[in-house]
Amino acid sequence: MQIKDIYGNLPQLETERLILRKIRHEDIDDIHTYASNPEVSKYVFWGAHETREATEEYVKMVLALYEEGKIAPWGIHYKGDNILIGTVDFVSWNPQHKTAEIGYALSMDYWGRGIATEAANELIRFGMTEMDLVRIQAKSLVANKGSERVMEKAGMKFEGILRKFIYVKGAHYDVKMYAITKEDA
Repeated sequence: MQIKDIYGNLPQLETERLILRKIRHEDIDDIHTYASNPEVSKYVFWGAHETREATEEYVKMVLALYEEGKIAPWGIHYKGDNILIGTVDFVSWNPQHKTAEIGYALSMDYWGRGIATEAANELIRFGMTEMDLVRIQAKSLVANKGSERVMEKAGMKFEGILRKFIYVKGAHYDVKMYAITKEDA
């Protein structure tokens, strides 16, 4: 299986409360609402969207990735409120080794409800069954306790701390590595 096999026509996925789907131009306002919040971007590897134009550029980039059949995020559409509240994606995928890494971002208004875990679980299920992955990993800054809980609740196991692993926002940070294998799932 190759990247274009999945991302050439990104499938829509559904859970009890969520629809994981392609991001659309109409989602710009919803995305800007959460992506411009400094609390949402505090522990992720991107900065808050300071302007609506920054969000428009982000959406334009994602749409181009879809068009090119490259790795791109699923939007997290919350059925209860009928809005896009975040993203979940394979931030990297190595088909040769059957491994991938997931990432997610969620509107602060929806934290603490198990939504990120629900989205991560669905991506893990999809990765193991449809993409034939044998390992899915995720990383978070050590200070990001919320993401750590998501990874644990999604069945991932703590593997260690990667010291000074990433340089973002003007500093080097340690990150925690979690993973789940096909045998664990």
